[in-house]
Amino acid sequence: MQPVEVIQGDGPIVLGVPHAGTFVPEDIRARLNNTGLKLADTDWHVDRLYADLLPGATMVKANFHRYVIDANRDPEGVSLYPGQNTTTLCPVTDFDGRPIYHTGTEPEPHEIEARRLAWHAPYHAALGAELERVRARHGVAILYDCHSIRSVVPFLFEGVLPDFNTGTNTGTTCAPEIEAAVVGRTEAAEGYTSVLNGRFKGGWTTRHYGRPAEGFHAIQMELAQKTHLATEDTPFAYDEEKAKQLRVPLNDILSALADLAPSLST
Repeated sequence: MQPVEVIQGDGPIVLGVPHAGTFVPEDIRARLNNTGLKLADTDWHVDRLYADLLPGATMVKANFHRYVIDANRDPEGVSLYPGQNTTTLCPVTDFDGRPIYHTGTEPEPHEIEARRLAWHAPYHAALGAELERVRARHGVAILYDCHSIRSVVPFLFEGVLPDFNTGTNTGTTCAPEIEAAVVGRTEAAEGYTSVLNGRFKGGWTTRHYGRPAEGFHAIQMELAQKTHLATEDTPFAYDEEKAKQLRVPLNDILSALADLAPSLST
C-alpha cells in the first residue's frame, strides 16, 4: 500500500485529505482491540465527498489510517490544543478516550518514529510538493484541508458540533479574504449550522502550511458527519442524498476560493 495518493489538477486549490484512509498494516492491526478494529475515528468518505467537486483541484490523500500515525499532528508530538483532550501523533485511545490496543502492545518511541518515517513523512512530502507546484504555476496556493468527525464526542467537546467548522488558527493561516469567503458561505448555507475557530481551529497541517506572506494559504474544514453519513456509527455508510445536498455549498466555497486566487498572487 502506497502511503499517499495524489490526483493532480491545474488549478490553485489543493485538497488535503489526511484522515479518510483505512489501511492498517497487519502487524499493527493484530495488536488492536475490538475498539481499535472498529476504526471509528476515520473521516469517513471525505475523499468521495470532495471527489470531482471542483475542476482543476488537486487532491492529496493519505491512504493509511490515523491509528497508524496521525498525518494532521505535529511530528514532534506537540499538542495542538494544550489543556484540552485531544489525540496524539500515534494514538493509543479513540475519540472517546478508550484504549485501542491490547494491553502492553502500545507502540514504543522507536516504533512511532519508524511509522512517522514510513507514513507521515511521505504524505507531507507529497503535500508540500503539490503546494510548491501550484504556487509556482499560479503565484499562490490555497490548501483546503478536508475533515469530518462525529457530531457528538463528549471526550473532545461539549454538546453538538456545528455542521461546518472552519479553522484558520484565529486568522493567521490565510488571507482575510479567504476566511471571509468561506465563512460567508457556510453561514448562508440553508439548513446548516456553522462556526469559525470554535473547537477546531485548524490542525498541524493548516498551521504548518499556512504562510500567507509567502503565498501559501491554508484553511481547515471540519464537517459534522451527520451532514453526509446515514449514521455516525457502524457501518458509517455514505448517504447519497445528504452528500448531494452538501456538495452544493462545498462547491460554492471551493469555487469562490479559486476565483479569489488571482487577486492573492504573489
